[in-house]
Amino acid sequence: MLPTDHSSALLVGRVQTADGPVVVTLRDGRVIDITSSAIPTMRDLLERDDPADYVLHAKGTDIGSLDDIAQGSTETPMTPHLLPPADLQAIKAAGVTFAESMVERVIEEQAAGNADRAHEIRMRVQGVIGESLAGIVPGSDKAMQVKALLQKEGLWSQYLEVGIGPDAEVFTKCQPLAAVGWGASVGLHPMSHWNNPEPEVVLAVDSRGRILGATLGNDVNLRDVEGRSALLLGKAKDNNASCAIGPFIRLFDGHYTMEDVRRAELTLDVTGEDGFLLKGRSSMSRISRDPTDIVTQTIGRHHQYPDGFMLFLGTLFAPVQDRDAPGQGFTHKPGDVVTISDDRLGSLRNTVQLSTTCPEWTFGAGALMRNLASRGLLS
Repeated sequence: MLPTDHSSALLVGRVQTADGPVVVTLRDGRVIDITSSAIPTMRDLLERDDPADYVLHAKGTDIGSLDDIAQGSTETPMTPHLLPPADLQAIKAAGVTFAESMVERVIEEQAAGNADRAHEIRMRVQGVIGESLAGIVPGSDKAMQVKALLQKEGLWSQYLEVGIGPDAEVFTKCQPLAAVGWGASVGLHPMSHWNNPEPEVVLAVDSRGRILGATLGNDVNLRDVEGRSALLLGKAKDNNASCAIGPFIRLFDGHYTMEDVRRAELTLDVTGEDGFLLKGRSSMSRISRDPTDIVTQTIGRHHQYPDGFMLFLGTLFAPVQDRDAPGQGFTHKPGDVVTISDDRLGSLRNTVQLSTTCPEWTFGAGALMRNLASRGLLS
């Protein structure tokens, strides 16, 4: 659950207690509540001039061992239990940021969400594209040459436009406070029959556009829904419990920097109740757009985020391993346990269910404000 170098990692997160959600850090395996009128929320912590220094010197209250709190972070969670390490921040996601997974997006579109056609189309698309997109800088002259070639072959796609064109795809993954954390169930809309996890690095960015740290995320993806039409992106991406983030934000300091994000090697493990095992990887070193460029395209004079935002950076992973029938690839089944890991960020584990059977999202911004006010934390 924790980074391999957790003894030197500056980790912050959120825990649900009997009184309400609190901001925490970890010290020697103990979970320390550092909530105060100065930082009632994670948003307020990240808005400080030097969040890392504040956490290092913050006094707090020991609320238990991480092991005990993790054990309570299940589908029917006990108190205390882990929450996603974001509260009032917008939850944004960048799509089609890796050349290799871009091919799968083209296939989804060409197949119109039909998994039976995917294998045939995959062979045709890869026959034209091959590895020619690897290493291409989006918006460059070479990228425009590839665009012209694919258009000539009748294979141009809206996914290729945002993959190698000058403008990144950045969309809203879910509403503030709607994500789930470590141990919770992640939800699939019951209309979907072709879907998969997406293991991603998630950046924590404040209202000034400063990148302050990183965590892990699962951008649950409904391939058939989005494949039918890009206009269904909202329905494909934003459903009850469809976004998982955690377990903790690792703040940048002398031991962890943006360069570590660029070198991150994510692993994915899916274990099904039917005995099926899926393993995958996503190497940040192969991303087509630098993370800082995606942040710049998200926030600036054109768009402000007064409470900051969490930014999913996309994934290299595209599941083609057959699960039920040859040529149909992978799709989730209820009960799948998904674990996304990185040596420097720890691991995020969730269990797949239908969005209609996951706990309803009822604690929004209004409820949080009322709770904080009742605890005397708002000034």
